[in-house]
Amino acid sequence: MQIIFLGTGAAVPTVNRWASSIALSYANEILLFDCGEGAQVQFLKARLKPGKLSRVFISHFHGDHLYGLIGFLTTLQLNGRDKELSLYGPKGLKGYLAYMEKLSQFTFRFKINIFEISPEEEDVAWDCGDYTIFAKPLQHRTTTYGYRFEEKPKPGKFDSEKAAQLGIPDGPERTKLMQGEKIVLANGAKISPNEVIGASRNGKKVAICTDTMPCENAISLAQGADLLIHEGTFEAARSELARETRHSTVTQAADVAKKANAKRLFLTHISARYDNKQVVALEAEARAVFQESVVAKDLMKIDL
Repeated sequence: MQIIFLGTGAAVPTVNRWASSIALSYANEILLFDCGEGAQVQFLKARLKPGKLSRVFISHFHGDHLYGLIGFLTTLQLNGRDKELSLYGPKGLKGYLAYMEKLSQFTFRFKINIFEISPEEEDVAWDCGDYTIFAKPLQHRTTTYGYRFEEKPKPGKFDSEKAAQLGIPDGPERTKLMQGEKIVLANGAKISPNEVIGASRNGKKVAICTDTMPCENAISLAQGADLLIHEGTFEAARSELARETRHSTVTQAADVAKKANAKRLFLTHISARYDNKQVVALEAEARAVFQESVVAKDLMKIDL
C-alpha cells in the first residue's frame, strides 16, 4: 500500500506545488482523492498506471480540487479505456459531468458510476471488498467531505514452526486450517485453526482531510489512523486568516492528529506564499505540537 502526493499546493499552484490530488495504491487498484488541474500529468510523472485507477473521490467543488477531473477522464477515453470507473463526491457531481459532456458534445464510452453524498447525510460508508471508505462533512466555505480508507482486518499469520511441531504436513491439511477448518491427522490428533494461526491483524487506516477548519469530524476520521493527511495552508501566525477562509494552520492540523491518536501526519494544501525555506519552519511548528509531522512534497511516495 502506498500514498503518492500528486499535488500539494493550495488555491494557487506553483512550479513546485500543483493543485490538490492524492493517489492511494492498494493491491491492484489506485484510488484518487481530489483531482486538481494537471493531476493527469502528475499521475504519469509518478509512473502510475491509468488502467489501475478504479475510484475517484472529490472532497468539494472548488476548482483546485475538481478542475482536473474532466481532462483526466477524457484522456482515459482517448487512451482506449473500457473498464468502468466510480466517482464519489458531493451532490452535484453527476450534473457537473453531464454538463461538461453536453458542452463538449462528448460522450464517455466507458461506464462511469457516480455516487453522490446527500447534504443530509452525516456518515457515509462504501464497502469496497477488502476495504471500506468512510466520508464525513468537514467545515469549509462550501460543502466539503473528508474521507477515511480502512482496510478490513487481516487473518492471523500461520505458524509454520508450530505446525511442524504438531506434525501437520505441508499440503491440503494446512490449507484447510488457514480456511478456518478443523483437521484430523493420520494419527488421530484433532487440530483446530487457533492452534496454529495467530489473532487477526488490524488493517491499515488512512484519513484524508483537505480544505477544512479543524473540526470534530476530522478528528473522528483520523481516529487511530496510521496516516493522517490534513491541510495546513498557513503558519500559526496567520490563524485569523485561516479562520476567515475556513482553512487550518499547520499547528491546528497537528493538534487534530494529536487528538485523534494518529501515528503520522502529512501536511498538504500549502499556500503559495511559502517558499522551500519557509516550509522548513512550517514543519517545525507542526512538530512542536505533534512530533510525527511532515510537510508533503509533490510526487512524494509513502509506503505503509
